[in-house]
Amino acid sequence: MDPEYAPVNGRKRPQRPQRTHREVADELRARIRSGELRPGQRMPTQAKLADEFGVERGAVRQALRILQSEQLLTNVAKGAPATVAGHPGSALTGPEAPPRPTTAALTPRIAAAFEAEHVQIDAVCLTAISLTLAIGEPLRQIHAGRMKPAKVDVRVLLPGRNIDLAFPVAVEDSADGRRDGRRDGRRGGRHGGRDDDPVHERWLAMRNAQGQVLRHGLLALRATHGIDVRVSFRALPFTPPVKLYLLNGVEALFAYYTLSRSEAQIDQENVQTYDAQGTRSALFAFEQGAGMRDSAFVTQSRLWFDALWETISSELQLTS
Repeated sequence: MDPEYAPVNGRKRPQRPQRTHREVADELRARIRSGELRPGQRMPTQAKLADEFGVERGAVRQALRILQSEQLLTNVAKGAPATVAGHPGSALTGPEAPPRPTTAALTPRIAAAFEAEHVQIDAVCLTAISLTLAIGEPLRQIHAGRMKPAKVDVRVLLPGRNIDLAFPVAVEDSADGRRDGRRDGRRGGRHGGRDDDPVHERWLAMRNAQGQVLRHGLLALRATHGIDVRVSFRALPFTPPVKLYLLNGVEALFAYYTLSRSEAQIDQENVQTYDAQGTRSALFAFEQGAGMRDSAFVTQSRLWFDALWETISSELQLTS
């Protein structure tokens, strides 16, 4: 028995504090880096890892999914031993990890977040396409019986329908004065976010469709699995120049919307636009406990999101 936790005068000292899933991930990552766990080697079962670290299996699964998202493990599934990746040394993690495209980086992070008993996801984005795609994976896992959170809370901030969007915008509109300082978003005509702006209408239809798919897929979990689900949307009075995802209050994923000139077919016409490919945006990951800078970024991101949600945002309807 560990002397630190041996009985004293017939009384047991307090038990060792239970490790978090991130501490489990840190230890397993160190074993992979050191070569103790070799490429191609099968990991111990989740039950054995849970026993070794003195944690619940859910914490082990979260740790394994983190390492999978870092490309250190493959074949991570509920109850089955994972495998150390073929070249784990090439997958940088932590503060040295390079950003990855949103489509590649967001899905495993969202899946890991859904291992928690209470899932909390906050997002600021332009259309919610990336979020909708990423949540599809944990939804499949839930329907397959591989995970089941008790509660899911999702909050999404999207641009309001009647504002003058900074992007996407037709190149000709940008050139002839769209960026001349109009801010109230109430003007009619071509520059007021109204029906005669085909680029704006295309974005609005996409925003509404993605939001509806996201909401429907999550709310369906109430009837099919008895999960307590809340999905809320609010409208921003501006175009967010960045996208932000906050996961369970402990992780922030951040990306810039980088604009480029492209061509879109709208109403059978080719229209030159300034737009951003949000699914390709490089996503930077920050975690509570990964260092002072990471922790501060997560904390400030949460404060920023909550302030927008509670002050200048307004009710959003996902309708045309």
